[in-house]
Amino acid sequence: MAQTEPLTPGTFRLTGVPAAPGAAVGPVARMAPPPRLPDTRPAAGDPDAEAAAAREALDLVARRLDEQAAGLEGDAAAVLGAQALMARDPELARQVGERARAGEPAAWAVHAACGAYQELLLAAGGYLAERAADLADIRDRALAVLLDLPMPGLPDPGVPHVLVAEDLAPADTVRLDPSRVLAIVTRQGGPTSHTVILARGLGIPAVVGCATAGSLQEGVEVAVDGDAGTVVAEPGAEESERIRGRAERRQALLASSTGPGRTADGEPVQLLLNIGEGDPGAAAVHDSEGVGLMRTEFLFLDRAQPPTVAEQTSAYTRLFTAFQGRTVTVRTLDAGSDKPLAFVDTGSEDNPALGVRGYRTAREQPGLLTDQLRAIAAAARETDARVRVMAPMVSTPDEAAGFAELARAAGLEEVGVMVEVPAAALLADHLMRRVDFVSIGTNDLAQYTMATDRTLGTLPDLLDPWQPALLSLVGTVGAAGLHHGRPVGVCGEAAADPLLALVLVGLGATSLSMAAPALPAVRHALARHTRDECARLAGLALAAPGAVAARKAVREAADPEIVRL
Repeated sequence: MAQTEPLTPGTFRLTGVPAAPGAAVGPVARMAPPPRLPDTRPAAGDPDAEAAAAREALDLVARRLDEQAAGLEGDAAAVLGAQALMARDPELARQVGERARAGEPAAWAVHAACGAYQELLLAAGGYLAERAADLADIRDRALAVLLDLPMPGLPDPGVPHVLVAEDLAPADTVRLDPSRVLAIVTRQGGPTSHTVILARGLGIPAVVGCATAGSLQEGVEVAVDGDAGTVVAEPGAEESERIRGRAERRQALLASSTGPGRTADGEPVQLLLNIGEGDPGAAAVHDSEGVGLMRTEFLFLDRAQPPTVAEQTSAYTRLFTAFQGRTVTVRTLDAGSDKPLAFVDTGSEDNPALGVRGYRTAREQPGLLTDQLRAIAAAARETDARVRVMAPMVSTPDEAAGFAELARAAGLEEVGVMVEVPAAALLADHLMRRVDFVSIGTNDLAQYTMATDRTLGTLPDLLDPWQPALLSLVGTVGAAGLHHGRPVGVCGEAAADPLLALVLVGLGATSLSMAAPALPAVRHALARHTRDECARLAGLALAAPGAVAARKAVREAADPEIVRL
């Protein structure tokens, strides 16, 4: 894939990874570089005083992140809350203290300790590696405090703009104002990064993994296409007007897109929300048919002891009540050695992404799962929501049967599993005989199918959900669901792409779960295509040799109105 392509004199096109749908035109505003240590290191003061100053800076960073999180909901609140906890990590504080007491000034101690900790997280892979970028942001904010420099943050050129950055930290992404930030372009990052998830939640078009984004100069007008993954520099009046008109059409069409998901010939496709920590009432006001993925980790992480059944029941009841009369699909605890729990010792693992996580945690601590199922069942009895439960990281039909037995014994009637590893997809026919439904987690399924760590910004193309190998596995699961009459959901980020949503339905998906801002576009795309047309588009994607060709083939064959959105 060419990264930079000349078009006309003074005009050129950059390519990256399509990350968040939509298009916009505006001037470039670049993120300032992060604070850096002075070239000359000063003499350290009293070691204890330096250690105290470093810890106070980290604590101040944590408090400010908590303050930001308090005014947010959903993924944004959860991401910032987790980052604040990382700033307070006792192990990080210990490493900073050791370096300060060894004679390093406070700022140098923070910089070195964070760097060492980052290397450990990257080496661990999986969820922990995803947190390395968050730690870099904590380091930069603490340095700004210690060196009395401007806090890292977003540029404010005074006009609506296209934000261009090396990458975006979660604390910056959640502060984006969609009325000011027209689009995002980053040099690093992949299609499942925190930046992308949060940008989609805000409805901001984004292109990531654009290796030549550094060539975009401050103030230069660019046209960003988050569906095609392109950035055109100095596009000219005609192209700029075309993109602006497209954005206006999208806004008008999506404002009129309401109600249940349906194809053009009336086939129902449930449109659901992905939710986690936050205000369930605020989530419930969106025009959705319920919840396709309720994350429960926020109740368990960063605690010395697991939450009691009563604590869990109270939290679940509050959420189920907000979605009275609608579907709520609860994912049981998705944690383990890649999302460490203080009360679960899984031992040392060289590759946590392939270790004890998700449903496998029950092998070590079965009581965690049985208590959670009891709490979910108790909360379900108190409300009129249609509560379903599913287990993450299930690999075999025997695991599916074991989970179903536990869930039904707790009093839960609708039981499913997540399909996140190729083994589960390949044996979907056997899986369907053990459970009532399945939900495909495309983020992890892409990672395991392509043997590519989802945290690597250097290989974003391999994690593209348009990869035909990934879509082939989705089709295998969809065919099994059709054969057994079982619902097949998709709750990964792929479901938020309107064009890809058509392909997923063509492959057999009966429900799609996503962030709220993506619902109208997906609903509108489905309403313009029949079920048979979705199947035809799916065939084109499967026949393509790669992700770029698959996307291109579907764009050319889909309803032009959808492509123009």
